[in-house]
Amino acid sequence: MKLAKKILSLGIVLILSVYLLLLSLVSAFGYFSKPIKSNCIIVLGCMVYGQRPSPFLKERLNEAIRLYNLGYADYIIVSGGKGKGEDISEALAMEIYLIEKGIKKEKIIKENMSKNTYENLINSKEIMNKMHFKTAIIVSNKFHLYRAKTVAKKLKINSTYSGVFVKKHIHHEIYGFLREPLALVKYYFDYYI
Repeated sequence: MKLAKKILSLGIVLILSVYLLLLSLVSAFGYFSKPIKSNCIIVLGCMVYGQRPSPFLKERLNEAIRLYNLGYADYIIVSGGKGKGEDISEALAMEIYLIEKGIKKEKIIKENMSKNTYENLINSKEIMNKMHFKTAIIVSNKFHLYRAKTVAKKLKINSTYSGVFVKKHIHHEIYGFLREPLALVKYYFDYYI
């Protein structure tokens, strides 16, 4: 009985240690990532409310606009399919928003088939290959960037990262950071094991 309790305690300590290590990696990477001039900006999809970008997606798009206007890249790839409860694809909602904010349609490339981060990036890489783009800046929420980096590295996408933190929705951001280590573990199981 004592041995079983020790093994259980050790298991709990090990799981918590791994969780805290992953949480530290996710947090540090999100806050210290800096973009460099690239061929394109990839905006990873996020929830669309009907036909309008959610607050998280809107902030990702605003960051892409900021980087584009500062000359970090000449094209923006918007990546995301149509999810449950969405009237249009995330990519189309992003394109509409970017055009409303003054980005020319010919500078926006839509990828509207993906359903998750892995598909966002594998489909965006296909676009990069067709367009002969060698480098990209990946834009997402800060809590999501480490997983995006892990996927991009696996797919051999030469990329830097720029993240957003939506202060108006701080509870959702904190939740995002807290759940991200679990999403990373799921990603490793889905694509490596």
